[in-house]
Amino acid sequence: MLLDWIPGPLIRTFASPYVAGDSHDQALRVARELLDRTGMLCTLDLLAEEVQSTDQCSANERAYHDLLQAVAADPHFPSREVRPTVSVKASSFTLEPFDRGGLAPGSREAVFRIAATARDLGIGLTIDMEDHTWTDFTLDITNELFASGHDVGTVLQTRLHRTEADLAAIPEGMRVRMVIGIYPEPAEIALTDKRAMKERLLTQSQTLLERGAIVELATHDEAIIQRFYSEVVNPGNVASERFEIQMLYGVPRGPILRRIRNGDLSSNGTGTPSLRLYVPFATDWSQATAYCRRRLQSNPDLAIYVIRNLLQSFFGRRSGVSQYDD
Repeated sequence: MLLDWIPGPLIRTFASPYVAGDSHDQALRVARELLDRTGMLCTLDLLAEEVQSTDQCSANERAYHDLLQAVAADPHFPSREVRPTVSVKASSFTLEPFDRGGLAPGSREAVFRIAATARDLGIGLTIDMEDHTWTDFTLDITNELFASGHDVGTVLQTRLHRTEADLAAIPEGMRVRMVIGIYPEPAEIALTDKRAMKERLLTQSQTLLERGAIVELATHDEAIIQRFYSEVVNPGNVASERFEIQMLYGVPRGPILRRIRNGDLSSNGTGTPSLRLYVPFATDWSQATAYCRRRLQSNPDLAIYVIRNLLQSFFGRRSGVSQYDD
């Protein structure tokens, strides 16, 4: 693809509106500003996949423990209700990931150690999903942690045909971020039509709610959000604590977020759900540029947002928090 030929420094320029910075301090600064100015919550994600050495595996795990300690120590977040959650990818801790034919040695142990720290500090953890080769592993360890009392959730991707069956493996009360997914998958195991993926967001989210799970609907498609209310939330009288609306940091969506906050989409007093932004940060900008390259490849429309943000920055407008409370 054309994006593969774009130099890293230029991709880094593109990435800057979508990545909170190159330290957990910068990520927490964004989380504080969002909470103070808009009331929006965050899930913090360290961009740390595609590791190349055992030292990097160890450094990634230390970075997660440091992040959790920093979140717990921040007086801006005195309770679980407003504290950022943390998203972790199991591929960050192994040199032999499933997508390269390996068995991911070290991943399970690292995730369990991080989960223990998160539980001790009272911080919610999401075991993030990667491509289809990781699905069984991710669901298994998330369910095991949840069954032993950890505050953990996971992610399901509607593009995968297997997801319909995977819904049955989600226990009552678990958080599930519902996404269409950004990983390119073979046509024999996944949808290739994004419209069909988005339809599944609605039907599969409804199934999870009916089974007692907590749905974190992650999409920027305003029509899908409105249909989620009109076809799922309102007819089912779904209480606001049973679902969240989630989006990516850096993508302008002020109008729809204001409508959600104002209760304009709810027809029967179900309350205002949590609004949460997925806020990535890096300790190495090479990881941030790889992340942005994947995002642009999966959704070329993001280039429009990139250009808009760069123009706003050039003319003196902030590209981060301000686009959520315009």
